[in-house]
Amino acid sequence: MNDQTKSTSRATRSGGRAARRAARAAPVAEHLRSIRPGMEGGTLKPLSQQDMERIHVAALDALEQIGLADAPQSGIDYLTGVGCILGDDGRIRFPRALVEDTIAKANRSVTLFSRDGKTNLDLSGNRVHYGTAGAAVHMVDVHGREYRESTVQDLHDAARITDTLDNIHFLQRPMVCRDIADNREMDLNSIYATTAGTTKHVGVSFTDPTYVDDALEMLHIIAGGEDKWRERPFVSNSNCFVVPPMKFATESCEVMEKCIAGGMPVLLLSAGMAGATAPSTIAGAIVQACAECLAGLVYVNAVKPGAPAIFGTWPFGLDLRTGAMTVGSGEQALLTAGCAQMHKFYGVPGGAAAGAADSKMPDMQAGWEQMCSAVMAGLSGLNMAYEAAGMHASLLGFCHESLILSNDLLGQALRCVRGIEVNDETLALEQIRDACIGGPGHYLGADQTLSRMEVDYVYPSLGDRTSPKEWAELDKPDLLQKATARKEEILSKRSPARFDAETDAALRARFKIHLSS
Repeated sequence: MNDQTKSTSRATRSGGRAARRAARAAPVAEHLRSIRPGMEGGTLKPLSQQDMERIHVAALDALEQIGLADAPQSGIDYLTGVGCILGDDGRIRFPRALVEDTIAKANRSVTLFSRDGKTNLDLSGNRVHYGTAGAAVHMVDVHGREYRESTVQDLHDAARITDTLDNIHFLQRPMVCRDIADNREMDLNSIYATTAGTTKHVGVSFTDPTYVDDALEMLHIIAGGEDKWRERPFVSNSNCFVVPPMKFATESCEVMEKCIAGGMPVLLLSAGMAGATAPSTIAGAIVQACAECLAGLVYVNAVKPGAPAIFGTWPFGLDLRTGAMTVGSGEQALLTAGCAQMHKFYGVPGGAAAGAADSKMPDMQAGWEQMCSAVMAGLSGLNMAYEAAGMHASLLGFCHESLILSNDLLGQALRCVRGIEVNDETLALEQIRDACIGGPGHYLGADQTLSRMEVDYVYPSLGDRTSPKEWAELDKPDLLQKATARKEEILSKRSPARFDAETDAALRARFKIHLSS
């Protein structure tokens, strides 16, 4: 090869690299993006059809023979009014025909709205969405390697960060405002802090049923009126309506009734711990979770037929050696995947826990724990994967840096959910022919390669794919330091989700808002 040929070859390679960089930098139409919210999962099926049928029959038997205790009087009235039986032992039992009829009539086309209408979540079929949750009581300080109590500012900052992350699709309250002692003020400020930080769908909880009316008033102000709120409710109620095993949580049920009346979607959350408050076997824990959520589904539809509800089977794993919860275990991943299948068996929108870590810091342990359950949940077609970003220490700690890193992790999980497309174009026989017969012997500069760079591949925002030499030349960047820098960049700017001055003034005049204006 002479010097001119070498020069031409280098120029060709350089031009190819420039073209690839330009192609990668160009914006891609939303429908052509390699990943996006609501991608269809459902290819992973750890349970057979016979397995699901047996779980369903066992759940029906549990409801009909064992029933649930401790319903509030209003709940007893609603449930017996549709055909449930109140026994002398105070337990409410559910005839299987009633349960089957409720499943058939339940709302199957739930949409969780965003405040601006741009990021609504369609929970039909096997559409997958990842988001936060967990109500942690601590914040993780990654640089001091310490835990501290979480605050309302931390919650607001989590919302602001989430608003910028494409692969985190909703924000359910990931932490508790430990700096607000009054529970009513805490609940109301949780709504303010989250909705002022993101326009994505938000999930919150209420400590007491008497707080719900004030919360709805706040939401009406934010929405611009009760009619607009009811048309597009952008906040849902995460409701632990049961205390496993098989007991209603009295006050939470009363909260649920008020939320349904106020037009707020409800997450029916059953969170038994396998080996403690649920059977130790994976199948048994799923049976109990399904039974409890089926009871909740009957309850919701007794209050208001067709009310939007999410079938929230959230059984957790347990380390039987220590009694510690194991949200990052393989057993947890199987529990969640099995629950996702049962949601599809019933044909109702569902949610479960996936993507949380037992590790105390965003380290390698956290990475394998988060990725395992996040991928399995997505492949199973879980509509709502809760606790999928930023959660550590078995839900005791939340981390802003981990929230940001989870965006990359969940991007890769979503690419797994998308799967492999097989068609005439992707089989690429003509590309192989052109490259091998009279061609360059590679595909680096091929039109198809350039055109599909953003369509087929997901590129991490912070993850490092440089060579060791390049990494050293870049002063050996640290992943956590990059996440911290990104956090500081996001929080240095005013959130576009903040309320307009008139709305904010109205909220502050009516409620005691703890965040500074």
